[in-house]
Amino acid sequence: MSDANTNGSAESLRQRGIAKMSQVYGTEFEEYPGDHFAVTADHLFADIWSRPGLSLRDRRLVLLGVLTAQGLMDTAGIQIGAALRNQELTEAELHEIALFLCHYVGWPSGTKLDLLVGTIVGQQKKAARAAQTEATEK
Repeated sequence: MSDANTNGSAESLRQRGIAKMSQVYGTEFEEYPGDHFAVTADHLFADIWSRPGLSLRDRRLVLLGVLTAQGLMDTAGIQIGAALRNQELTEAELHEIALFLCHYVGWPSGTKLDLLVGTIVGQQKKAARAAQTEATEK
């Protein structure tokens, strides 16, 4: 685990963590108060998500499998949205992942993931159309 002694100041560790969070989720993050955010930014993102050896896409694939196996579809939805925003996985790849997982974590869980992929893809397409319409109206 990194700390201020090995990787510079606690502030620079926090900034690295926040930058990695923004990269992982494809949206900007800012500093939040509290120990939970501090550990999340400083350890999970500045250290764990930043380790060499696996790409962000690799880590996302593993995480989607784990979340689906645990039935944590709300969090899986966050990961699906980020994977699409970051162009790490396509809609077709996400559906294939869900089908694959049906055979390892159970048909109901894999099916829930597949339905969630469809929902999130639809939401993102709708948001993109709305943004495009708004941009052309200006």
